[in-house]
Formats: sequence, structure tokens, C-alpha cells
Amino acid sequence: MPELPEVETITNALKKSLVSRKIINLEIFSPKMREPLTPLADADIVGRSIIDVRRRGRYTIIELDNLGAIIMHYGMSGVVRIEGSEIPKRKHEHLFFHLDDGKILKFECTRRFSLVKYCRLEQSGATPTELAFLGAEPLNDDFNGEYLYAKSRKTSGNVKNFIMNNEVVVGVGNIYVAESLFSAGVSPLRQAKSLSLSECDKIVESIKVILKKAIAAGGSTISDYRHVDGSEGKFARELQMYGRAGEKCVKCGAVIASCRIGGRSTFYCPKCQK
Repeated sequence: MPELPEVETITNALKKSLVSRKIINLEIFSPKMREPLTPLADADIVGRSIIDVRRRGRYTIIELDNLGAIIMHYGMSGVVRIEGSEIPKRKHEHLFFHLDDGKILKFECTRRFSLVKYCRLEQSGATPTELAFLGAEPLNDDFNGEYLYAKSRKTSGNVKNFIMNNEVVVGVGNIYVAESLFSAGVSPLRQAKSLSLSECDKIVESIKVILKKAIAAGGSTISDYRHVDGSEGKFARELQMYGRAGEKCVKCGAVIASCRIGGRSTFYCPKCQK
């Protein structure tokens, strides 16, 4: 599933191509993905200009000139492309937004876990109320050690699930929680409420540093993720913990352990992470 760096990369690419463009037609090829797509046909989309494209958590928000917005979540296998009409439709492309420059914004999803829906904004630049449940943005100043420490007092779960809870902090999924906790020296198996303030400071700093590096590298391509232009994210080459079970820890040489937490593969160094 695309995490924050991947969605940031996708969103930045879409912003360059879509802002000031007008949507002149909409084609829907499938009745639904995660939610029905057919309501888009009756939404006030066709004829509207795109005035902004931004990210909130793992969602891309395409704001229109009528205080309407198209929100996209890429699920496990969502891919967006901007191409000319001469490119034939692919089997799993479910939605086309035709633009006034002759290009088409295409949404593909093999597993159909993605989301595309229309919503209304209270004012320009606002976050849709449908996304009001989302927690802190990890790259913002209000995501700090004090914030994380206060949140950790109210949970009974382990550190990994705590960090991956989008109501606490958004976009830090399985790849980046593994890398961040390794960098901070904190075990994913620990109870979140056992964290000290100094450990929360280390976790927050590690998350910020690793996400910024991943964004600069265009994210991590592990399986399905691709940029808008079809290229792969290069941060996967720099991963020190995720997917390396049985290999030697780059810091201490111990064998990297793995287990399942919340149905997800979990990787950690039993010597470095306490």
C-alpha cells in the first residue's frame, strides 16, 4: 500500500499537470472499487477547473473551482497516469478524467481496493469532512515528542500499531514504521504506554528524517507502486530493516527477526531495538 512518501510523490506530479486544467468529460468503466464509482457521473465535475492538488495523509485531494473536491486513496494497487488518448485503455483502468489539453487522467486498480469519490469543501483549501478522522501530519511541527508521548498514554497496544494508527499520525505504514523504529532503537513489540518522552522524541525525529529521504527518492517500490510516469520509487534500495528477515543488522551484525503484528510482517533487530 502506498505510504506517505509515495502519495506525496504522486500528488506533486499530479499538481504539476492538473492545476488550471479543466475536466471536459468523465468515463466510468466499472461500477465500484472500494466504494461505488457511479455517483461520480452525477457530481458537479465535468466543466470544472482544477485549482489545487494536495495531500492529506494517504489521500490526494483534487480541488475544483466550485468548492468540490475529488479525493483519491490508492489502496493496495492503485495507479494514476496522465496520458494521451492514443494510448489504449488497460484492463484494470476504471476511470478516465478527460482534460482540456487532450490528456486523460486515468485511474487503474487491479485489486479494486482504491477509492475515488466526490465531496464538498467548507472553504477553499479545507480538508474534506470525510477526512476529519485523520491524525497529525508527521512532517508538520505539531507532530513532536510531546504530542506522541501524550497520545501513547491513552493506548494499550504495541508501539508498531500505535504509530501505524492514522488517527494518531498519518501515512507511516509498514515500511516506514520498520525503518523509523530501527533508527530510533525502539522495539515494535513494546507497549506504547511504556515509551518515555525521550524515546518519543527519537521516534518522531526518525520518522521525519526517513520520510524526507523517502520523498526525495520518490518513495519505495516493493510491488505495485509506480509514479505517475510509470517509474519506480528508489528508496527501496536504502531500506535497512524492512524485508530483511534473516539477514545481518547493519548496525550490530545480529540476525534480523520477523513476526506478524496485526496481520502484517514485522522486522526488527532484537539486539539494537529495546
